Amino acid sequence: MFTSHDGLCSIGELAERAGVTVKAVRFYSDRGLLPEASRSAGGHRRYGPEALGRLRLVRSLRALGLPVREVHRIVDEEVDGADSVLEDAVAGQLRELGSQLQALRWREAALRLVQECPPEDRADRLRLIGAVTAPPSTAPLARFWRAWLPPRMPARAAAAFLEAAVPEPPADPRPAQVLAFARLNALVTRPCTGAERPQPAAHKGAGARESAVLYAGLAQAYELAGTQLRRGRAPRAGEELDSFVDAYARTNGSRDTADFRRVLVGQLSVDPRIDTYWELVAEVITPSGGPPEPTPGSAHDWLFTALEAQTTGAA
Repeated sequence: MFTSHDGLCSIGELAERAGVTVKAVRFYSDRGLLPEASRSAGGHRRYGPEALGRLRLVRSLRALGLPVREVHRIVDEEVDGADSVLEDAVAGQLRELGSQLQALRWREAALRLVQECPPEDRADRLRLIGAVTAPPSTAPLARFWRAWLPPRMPARAAAAFLEAAVPEPPADPRPAQVLAFARLNALVTRPCTGAERPQPAAHKGAGARESAVLYAGLAQAYELAGTQLRRGRAPRAGEELDSFVDAYARTNGSRDTADFRRVLVGQLSVDPRIDTYWELVAEVITPSGGPPEPTPGSAHDWLFTALEAQTTGAA
């Protein structure tokens, strides 16, 4: 309770009790966060007893970095809904802060990348990393794959493939991962020269059902092959290869026979390859000091090698 005869206090007294400046109190008042009780005969602001608690709450919320609009919602909310509004505001601030921290970590790794590289490589490194936002966007990679996938592929099947094919940038990257992601960005955004090889033969004439069947089957086969890759196993015939071949057989309305496997080897051997993309993805997603993480590309190579060996009689 204030000591004045009317139970009100001046802006200076309120600022002193709350431990803030008069300028801060005036700022909050002008934005409707701290309503005045009245004005003195001389036009000076007067505040009621509830103003001190409200001002301390506003100061605490602002100290957490919450914007004025969010603070306004919280302090004006009814008691029953205040906790919900505060939780939403804090959650939003945490998300924003997380993005800022990721951007800072990315910039730090990018600076180390430039600092540690030979002087003759710095111009190229700066060009690569300068084309990537911080934190980096995966949108260019997703656009690349949407143009590559069968045009009638169902949205759900396409989204499932994109989840596996488009790597999420590490939250705390190594300089090598920054470089790999920047090279990925450059790879998928470079101008078309007209010399690019066409899409895989399996995409030709693939309708919605066929493309969904193909990529669902390949996802299963790649997952099985990935397990073998993590164990360091050499390519071999087995459940992984059967699942791989079955995906193509069902897409083509064929049966999995020895003749079909020989034809499939021929088709896959002339399909366009983007090995560089998958090598860079492996660099981006592999933890420091660990063996390369499997990718759809490395799993495909493992399975194709197993199929080729089997059809030539080497397995």
